[in-house]
Amino acid sequence: MRREEIVRAAREEFAARGVRGTTFQHVADRVGVTRGLVYHYVGDMDALVELVVDASIADFVADVRRWDAARRPGDIDGAVVECVALLRRHVHADGTAPSPRLDDVATSLQFLDRAVEAVVDTLEQTTIPAYAARHTIEIAHVRETFVVLVHGLVALVRSQPDTPDDVLATIVRQTLRLATPTPAAD
Repeated sequence: MRREEIVRAAREEFAARGVRGTTFQHVADRVGVTRGLVYHYVGDMDALVELVVDASIADFVADVRRWDAARRPGDIDGAVVECVALLRRHVHADGTAPSPRLDDVATSLQFLDRAVEAVVDTLEQTTIPAYAARHTIEIAHVRETFVVLVHGLVALVRSQPDTPDDVLATIVRQTLRLATPTPAAD
């Protein structure tokens, strides 16, 4: 229980101050424990960062699984629109929660790579086989295409946060060669 409290507090501190601006004392103060107890439960700052990254990735994957379970089979466009909304919830241009604000480039890239791999692993277990059971997959190198797509969408949302959701959805449809929705008749 204490370890989870410490990780939750560290996530909040990292979101507010960034990793470099957060000390064990900040985390201890937020939890209401001594700094020594934080060290006891997590070891050092590298281990704490790793725990926060793991928790953030687990939240993202859990959200992908909930999205997949709630999808209506055959509603490809609805799934794309909902998936774009899910991505927006987890990717913030300013690096704020729910993802930690990682102000170290190497740590940030490692987090991004691990998060994308975990999301694509989940899609390979859930969404992709469900789609393949009903439709022909029109792309080669499915896993690699999804890795490039998710990395690209994250980069686009972070660098150009004002990109409209319909543009993101169009990019997903084009990349995966999904049918374009038919506009409603007037």
